[in-house]
Amino acid sequence: MIARIEGKLVKLDSDIALVQVGAVAYEVMLPSYCVNALSDKIGSDITLCTMEYYEGTPGGGNLIPRMVGFLNAGERDFFTKFISVKGIGIKKGLRSLTIPISTIAAAIEGGDDKTLISLPGLGKRMAQHIIAELKGKLQTFAIGAETVRPEEVRLKPFQAEALEILIAWGEKRVDAMELIELASHKHPEIDAAEELVPLVYRLKQGVEV
Repeated sequence: MIARIEGKLVKLDSDIALVQVGAVAYEVMLPSYCVNALSDKIGSDITLCTMEYYEGTPGGGNLIPRMVGFLNAGERDFFTKFISVKGIGIKKGLRSLTIPISTIAAAIEGGDDKTLISLPGLGKRMAQHIIAELKGKLQTFAIGAETVRPEEVRLKPFQAEALEILIAWGEKRVDAMELIELASHKHPEIDAAEELVPLVYRLKQGVEV
């Protein structure tokens, strides 16, 4: 199994990175928070901790090898535990991870189903099931997590994603929240983080929108 890959990030899509290692380019599936963290690394050397799996049905004879990447081994270990919960496959698990692993782990340890419900693809029943299965097993991953403010629980998934992008880019959490609320109020038609983040920066710069 390929456990780590080091190379140049040559392409980054919404859920996949293309990493060049010598003459070979590897396609690596990524959770949303990793895509955000790597958005300014195209053309640079990166290191991803990886896991492999086969997509398809064994009896069908059409198994496709896939590789999933994370920023460090701890995040990969969390993901392994996360997808052990019945009903969460690899693709659903990746799609739901739009905020930092430590925040998700802290929510599970604290029985905070509202934060989990805010993640894409996780309804109330699944959130409660995750807490029942994993609470008490994720303390290590929850270390360093920021407390999720009550107003953040009300954020839609794309707004929560935009918040984490802004924080990763150096914005203070409180300031980012205020700008997201203002931008969303002015432009309620926006429903994607990639549209919301540039709008927030235009507001911050005093550009009329």
